Amino acid sequence: MNIHEYQAKSILQKHGIKVPPFVVIQKLEEVKEALEALKADKVVLKVQVHAGGRGKAGGIKIANSLTEAQSAAKELLGMKIVNSQTGKEGVIAHVLMITPCIEIVKEYYLAAIIDRERGEARLIASPEGGMEIEEIAATNPERIATFPIGAYGKMRSYHLIKLAKFMGWTGAIAKEGTILAKTLAKAFMQSDGALLEINPLVETKDGSLLALDAKFTLDENGLFRQPEIAKFYDSTQSPSREAEAKAFDLAYIALDGNIGCMVNGAGLAMATMDLIKIHGGQPANFLDVGGGASEEKIAEGFRIILQDPQVKAIFVNIFGGIMNCATLASGIIAATKQHKIKVPLVVRMEGTNVEMGKELLINSGLQITIADTLDSGAEQAVKAAQTS
Repeated sequence: MNIHEYQAKSILQKHGIKVPPFVVIQKLEEVKEALEALKADKVVLKVQVHAGGRGKAGGIKIANSLTEAQSAAKELLGMKIVNSQTGKEGVIAHVLMITPCIEIVKEYYLAAIIDRERGEARLIASPEGGMEIEEIAATNPERIATFPIGAYGKMRSYHLIKLAKFMGWTGAIAKEGTILAKTLAKAFMQSDGALLEINPLVETKDGSLLALDAKFTLDENGLFRQPEIAKFYDSTQSPSREAEAKAFDLAYIALDGNIGCMVNGAGLAMATMDLIKIHGGQPANFLDVGGGASEEKIAEGFRIILQDPQVKAIFVNIFGGIMNCATLASGIIAATKQHKIKVPLVVRMEGTNVEMGKELLINSGLQITIADTLDSGAEQAVKAAQTS
């Protein structure tokens, strides 16, 4: 789960990492109050969206007065940012963060990630801040160092000494920097992080370190341990159908094809989409209804799939392990009648009470094609979409 910059900074603050003061606004009328609270004339206004590249998209502006700040806020509130991270729908900025301009002496990069290859959390550091880490890796790979983070967010002292030397920190900055790195690692692990990035981490004129920008991505599987962080979820930053699916605990991702897919289990869903591609078709979505989907979930899944005007056929592929195929069939029948599904519907079921489920579909009087295998179901769905 992605969160906004100001939310990430609030987590850093909670753990004792220094960030510049900031105020969050949602209305133009709040700009004056924000500048008064910050006691600053020269400020930076940043759109709060779940996407990088805000500066390049014009989503970050500097203002030297109240008038300039109000003008910038008017331009930024409601701005839509579209890039490779947002998809073609883009995301709209409903919130701005206003923060004073900071005089910077030096910029650094510091982050924590989960290294899937090593199977551990690691700290990534570079004395070249303010740049994309991919760019640093491509042009100056020797300027990146990584260090292991222990299971409980602990870092070994000799790794911190190496970190300080690598970053060029000495004296008081070295002490502050190593404490900050330890704190960052702890915050990352205690928050069930997937990525925590401070870029840039800056040295200021008074010789202290500030997290000038922060990005935090959380592991959704750990959110049950993070009730306060879970409240940071912002449905406005997800495509509308994905946000609606999440409300019903459905995993939905829109794609560019014309065959709607409803499957239980992520692995089976991926295999289903692969077979559709093999047979010459294009999936319109990834939709995992989960192992114990109810009739209500199935109906909601159909409703979300049918919102996509590109869908020319629907392929339902369910393995009834936890889920009962008879329950699934009842849900399909109810949803078909409720939403008056007019596109071809292909169903492949296997598992618990499969014969009962098939019988319910056959006796429903609805135009439903029942496939005996996953491969034949994918093939029939592709043909149905091509002739629909």
